[in-house]
Amino acid sequence: MANIVPDSFKEELFEAIHDFTASTGDTFKLALYNTVSGFAAATTTVYAATIGSSVEVTGTGYTATGATLTNISPTVAQNVAFVDFNDVTFTTATITAAAALIYNTTNGSKAVVVLDFGGSKTSTNGDFTIQFPAANSTSAILRIS
Repeated sequence: MANIVPDSFKEELFEAIHDFTASTGDTFKLALYNTVSGFAAATTTVYAATIGSSVEVTGTGYTATGATLTNISPTVAQNVAFVDFNDVTFTTATITAAAALIYNTTNGSKAVVVLDFGGSKTSTNGDFTIQFPAANSTSAILRIS
């Protein structure tokens, strides 16, 4: 399965629910999950809903609800709008994760995108890093064309 942009997020963009304005917009977080199962484009998902906390990662170096994303930088290039975030690192972590959920904590913890890691990834008393792709019109993690 590939990354999922929930249909609810697409609709919420037109309803002006998500504000990606750099430094003054909404707060977005990234939570880690044991499985990607249960997430789907048609699912209206919010953090800690049915899919949420029951399969959220637990372990040393990870706190429930995940990490706050920084450097939210919306841009347009080659007729494609995209947003970028700084990489996220959970330090001295002993965890295993198969997916992540980026969600908006300002407006009801609504889902933005589900990241499928393509299998379980593990760290043992080390850094667990989510490295976002290049911030451009063909690689950014979240793009609208």
